[in-house]
Amino acid sequence: MDQKFVVVIDDKFSHPMSKDEAIKTVKSYDHKGVTAYMVSEEEAKRIKTS
Repeated sequence: MDQKFVVVIDDKFSHPMSKDEAIKTVKSYDHKGVTAYMVSEEEAKRIKTS
């Protein structure tokens, strides 16, 4: 089973993606000066409901 990850920027959540894709996305936001976080899909669901 492939674990999926979500990139979080402020209160906006990306679509679930592979670990490599999520890392590339976070790095691209970092180059733009935007703070982004990578969390597991399960953690993103937990954050959204709290």
